[in-house]
Amino acid sequence: MWPVIANQISEATGSDFTILDKKPLSGGDINQAFRISDGHKSYFVKLNDRARVDMFRCEWNSLDHLLRTQTLVIPKPICCGTTVGSSFLVLEYLPLGESDEQDWHMLGRQLAHLHRSHSQPMYGWDEDNFLGTSVQPNAWHKKWSTFFAEQRVGWQLKLLEEKGIRFGDIEEIVGAIKLRLANHHPSASLLHGDLWRGNLAFTEHMGVLFDPASYFGDRETDIAMTELFGQFPLVFYQGYHAVWPLDEGYTERRELYNLYHLLNHVNHFGEPYFAQTKTSLYRVIAS
Repeated sequence: MWPVIANQISEATGSDFTILDKKPLSGGDINQAFRISDGHKSYFVKLNDRARVDMFRCEWNSLDHLLRTQTLVIPKPICCGTTVGSSFLVLEYLPLGESDEQDWHMLGRQLAHLHRSHSQPMYGWDEDNFLGTSVQPNAWHKKWSTFFAEQRVGWQLKLLEEKGIRFGDIEEIVGAIKLRLANHHPSASLLHGDLWRGNLAFTEHMGVLFDPASYFGDRETDIAMTELFGQFPLVFYQGYHAVWPLDEGYTERRELYNLYHLLNHVNHFGEPYFAQTKTSLYRVIAS
């Protein structure tokens, strides 16, 4: 396996690469991770079953889109492929370190610049991709309310129903969400798509984002997720608002947007997130 990966790196970079050191890294529930080196150059490698290669290819595409905005530090994707029994994604290796309030403030500003860097007339992405291991449908749509209600919340509810887990009538829930968002017409911004604390770090006092699930949608969905499992430092939001203040009504939409991620957590991890999701769904529908 590793000689195949080394050969792919050599072909992708145009420079011979031989793995002389290989170190497993912690973090993440889905993939194995390693730092490999030839003594001079290092790379970050993610491994999974061979059947997961589409997941890595979609991640590559998201990383490439984010990288080309030149608004944030994004690990550069190097190569992606399969061996006999595994799939792999090779990224630029970035040494990670500590952060201070100024670093978080700058990260907020940079995220706002990302959200302003591209805009589309429609919501979606050129392909379906993945949120964790769940397929994330991204068919283009003109109406945000329809896109989010059907392709985010409705889709997750259908996946759960296939597992025998029901939170209520799907059509009724989707209809209620469409109604909640009917008068909200946000810009279709380029999003990270899975922005929680585990998917960012700092290198040389610069924020680094990774593990994206990108698409064009409401920028508030990125901000909302930063508040789902414990808020980022206050200075992060101050930095963001200094560049592009959030629209009126964000706090009312925040729980609605995070419902998508809670449902996805039930799909991935089951019972531990069931009660929280049920309570959130009730508040969203009842409000």
